[in-house]
Amino acid sequence: MAPRGRIFDEMAKLMTDAAGVAHGVRREAETAVKTQAERLLSSMDVVSREEFEAVRDMAATARDENEALKKRLVVLEAKLASGAATAG
Repeated sequence: MAPRGRIFDEMAKLMTDAAGVAHGVRREAETAVKTQAERLLSSMDVVSREEFEAVRDMAATARDENEALKKRLVVLEAKLASGAATAG
């Protein structure tokens, strides 16, 4: 019986070692894929999330300012039109 228990212990140890090796290979593969993806993205002309969000916020501000200027223009044109009508 003792040799049989020892065989199971050795098998368990072997399985544990294999799981550790598999985990190491997985980490190494993930690192390699991440490095390749970063290299690919850096070679492409893409913007970072921070840059994108900054430009998006600038565009929203510009849209708001444009709407305010449109409203102001309508008011000024109405004043101009009413002044021309009373002068003429």
